[in-house]
Amino acid sequence: MARSWTPPSSLTTLAAAVWLSLLELCTAQLAASIPGSLVLGGLFPVHQKGDRTSCGHLNKARGIQRVEAMLYAVDRINADPRILPNIQLGALVLDTCSLDTYALNQSLEFIRAALINTVDASALECADGSEPRERDGARPVTVAGVVGASITSVSIQVANLLRLFRIPQISPASTGEMLSDKTRFEFFARTVPPDNFQALALVDIVQQLNWTYVSTVASEDQYGEAGIDRFQREARARNICIGASEKVPHKANASAFDAIVRNLERNAARGVVLFIVSDDLRGVLLAAKRANVSLSWVASDAWGRQAKLLEGLEDVAEGAITVELEYVEMEEFDEHMMSLTPHNNSRNPWFSEFWEESFQCILSNYTQQYVQNKTQQLPLCSDGLRLDRHVYTQDSKVQFVIDAVYAFAHAYHNLHTNVCGPQSRHVCPAMRSYDGFEFYWNYLLNVSFIDLAGSEVKFDERGDGLGRYIIMNYQMIGNNSYEYKVIGKWFNGLRMDPDDIVWNGARREVPQSVCSQPCSIGQIKIVQQSDPCCWICAHCKDWEFVYDEFTCIDCGEGRWPHPHKTSCFDLPQMYMRWNTVFALVPVAISCTGVVLTMGVIAVFMCHNDTPVVKASGRELSYMLLCGILCCYLITFVLLAKPSTFVCALQRFGVSFGFSIIYGALLTKTNRISRIFDSASRSAKRPGFISPRSQVMITLLFISVQVVATVVWLIVEPPGIRPSSPDGKRDIVILKCKIEDSSFLVSLVYNMFLITTCTVYAIKTRKIPENFNESKFIGFTMYTTCIIWLAFIPIYFGTGNSFEVKNNNK
Repeated sequence: MARSWTPPSSLTTLAAAVWLSLLELCTAQLAASIPGSLVLGGLFPVHQKGDRTSCGHLNKARGIQRVEAMLYAVDRINADPRILPNIQLGALVLDTCSLDTYALNQSLEFIRAALINTVDASALECADGSEPRERDGARPVTVAGVVGASITSVSIQVANLLRLFRIPQISPASTGEMLSDKTRFEFFARTVPPDNFQALALVDIVQQLNWTYVSTVASEDQYGEAGIDRFQREARARNICIGASEKVPHKANASAFDAIVRNLERNAARGVVLFIVSDDLRGVLLAAKRANVSLSWVASDAWGRQAKLLEGLEDVAEGAITVELEYVEMEEFDEHMMSLTPHNNSRNPWFSEFWEESFQCILSNYTQQYVQNKTQQLPLCSDGLRLDRHVYTQDSKVQFVIDAVYAFAHAYHNLHTNVCGPQSRHVCPAMRSYDGFEFYWNYLLNVSFIDLAGSEVKFDERGDGLGRYIIMNYQMIGNNSYEYKVIGKWFNGLRMDPDDIVWNGARREVPQSVCSQPCSIGQIKIVQQSDPCCWICAHCKDWEFVYDEFTCIDCGEGRWPHPHKTSCFDLPQMYMRWNTVFALVPVAISCTGVVLTMGVIAVFMCHNDTPVVKASGRELSYMLLCGILCCYLITFVLLAKPSTFVCALQRFGVSFGFSIIYGALLTKTNRISRIFDSASRSAKRPGFISPRSQVMITLLFISVQVVATVVWLIVEPPGIRPSSPDGKRDIVILKCKIEDSSFLVSLVYNMFLITTCTVYAIKTRKIPENFNESKFIGFTMYTTCIIWLAFIPIYFGTGNSFEVKNNNK
C-alpha cells in the first residue's frame, strides 16, 4: 500500500540544522538541471578531490561525460512516448568533487522538499535577521531518486543520508561489496556489479598466469579495502600467497608512494594486484618510475582502459593487465557530445570549464579557474572549435549512467500505470506520496529491459547489476605508442589466452611471481615458519615417493617409485635362472653325480648276492647310496624358483639327505667299533650288529632329523619373501622365508652325526686291513669336517649373493 512519509521526530533537530545551511539565500551552488514534474538527482565527480572543503582539477571524462550522459538520457526519455508519456522527467545534477564529506553536503539539496514539509519555517531566519523565503518563482524540488555517486566511499555516505528520507539511489560506478548489504543500504542499487565479482576475476587471472605469490596495493577507502580483502580471501583459498600488502592512505604524498614501491621491490613477488582509485594509481606508477623497478601489474576497473592517466608513464604501465566492466561505446552519445559547445549547452555549468581545459584556451565570457598553468598566457577560444577524437574519448561508465536513468524511468512508468492509471497524463498525488521503500522493492528492483547499447539491464535481489568484465592488456604497438588490447572476458568464469599478453619490454613469456621456485620431481616443500608462503625443497630418499607436496612415504619392501616419483611399482624379483652359469655348473655336477650314483646302485643290484656286496653291508650301502642320490637331486630343488612347496622341500630335503648319509656311516663305524671293542674284552658277540638291526638303528638316526624338521616346519611355516641386499633397496631377491641362522640350526643334528662318526673313524683307524672300510670312512669324515668348517664362513660371507649361497647349499 502506498503511503506518505514523515521523518521521525528524532531527525527534527538534524533537519533544522541542515535546513539552515541550505537556505542561505546569498549563496548559490552550481548545478546542471532540466525542469520536470518528476525530478531525478545526480551526483558525479565533476572535479577531483582537493582538501576537505574544496574541489580540485576537473574530471574531463568521469565528471563531465557522466553529467552529460544523464542529461542525454533524460532528453531521450522525454522524447520517447512509450516511457512516462506526457510526464516531463527532470534532472538536478550536483558535483561531489570525489569527496564523501563534500558530496554529503551537496546531497542535502535533494531532501529540501522533505525538510520543508517537516520543519516549521517560522523558527528559521537568515543571517541578516530576515525570514527565509523561496527564491524568485522557485519552490523546493522533490527528488524522486538519485543517480550516483561514482566512488564507493561517496556512495556509502550518500546512501546513509538518503535512506533516512526513503529516497532510492542507483549508482552507475560504485562497486564496493559493502553496498550489497540490504540491512544497511536498503535503498541502494547499481547498474554495475559489486567488487566481489571483480575480485574473483582478478584471482582467476592470477591463477591462469600460474602466479603463486603476489603483492597487493589498495586504496584506504571502501572501494580498495573491501575489494582487496575479498581478493586476498579468495586467493588464499586457492593457495595463492600474499607477499607485501600495502595501503595508500588518504591524501598520500610522494614519499608515501615511494615507501610503498620500496616495499613492493623488496618482496619476492613480481606480480602486483592493484585495487586503487585512479587518483592513487598515478602516484604508485610515478613512484615505480622514480625507483626504476619492473613489476607486473594486474589492476581493477579503477585503472580500466584510462589513457590520459598514464601520460608520461607508459613504459612503467606497459604489460599491465586491467579489468574493465564490459560496455559498449554508444555512437549516438558521441554525436551528442561532439555537437555541444559552450554556446548551446548553458544547462551544464561546468561545460565551459571543460571546454577551456580541453582546448587550453580562454572563453571571453567565462572566468578561467582550473587551468593547470595559471601563469601561462592562453589564447581566446575560437568559435570554430569542436570536440573530436583527439580531445574526447567516451568514458566507460556512460552506458551505466544512461542505464540508471532508464531504470528509474521504467520503474516510475510502471508505478504511474498502476497508481495513477494508464490514461493519466500527469503525476498524481498518490504517485508523488508513494513510499520510497515499497517503490524500491516492488518496482525498481523488478525492472528488466534492453538498453540503448543492446545489453540486458536488470538487478538481483541485492540490487546489483550483472557481473560482466573484459580483460585488457596495455601494449606497445610501435612508434612508442600504446593501446589497450582486449585479451579475454569474464562472466561466471575467465576466458583468456595468456599467449595474447605482451609484457613489459615486449616479452611474450609470462613472468614468474613466486616466493620459492616449484620443487622438482622427487622433492617436497619444507615450509619456513617465518613465512608460510616460502619454502625450501628437500629430496625424498631413493625408495620414497611424493605423497603430497609436504610428505615423502616409503614405497615398502619390494617396491620402487616411478620416475615421476608420485607412485610406486613392484620391482622385478630376482631368483636363480636355469640359463645362468651359477645354475648350469651345479646342474651338470649333479647330473653327473646322479648318473654315477645310479650306476653304482645298478652294479650293487646286479651283484647283490656276491660276497663282496654282502661283506660291505649291503643294506646300509643301499641306504648310503640313496642318501647320496637324494643330495644330488636336492640340487634341482635348491635352484628352482622359490615357492611355498619348494621352500618346504628344500628345508626337508637338505637335512634329510645328510641324515641318511651320516646316519648310515655312523651306524657302520659304530658297528665296527663295537665289534673290535667287544672282541678285545671277550669272545661274546656284541648285540645289534645284524643287517636288520643296523637298518633300524640308521632309521632311528634319520627319524630324529625327520621329526625335528617337521616340528621346524610347523613352528616356522614355509613361505617366500622378497629380500633386498643391504643398502640396495632397488634389488629384490625372491627367497624362502627362513633366516640363515635357522637354516644352520637345522643342520646341527647332521653336524652331531658327522662329529660322532669322525670320532668312531678315529677309534677304528688301526683295525686289520680286511676291515679297511673304516679307514675310507675316516678319510671321508676328515674331509667332510674341513668342508663343513669352511661352509659356515662362506655361507654367511656371501649373504648378498643368492647364486653363490644356493650353490653353497
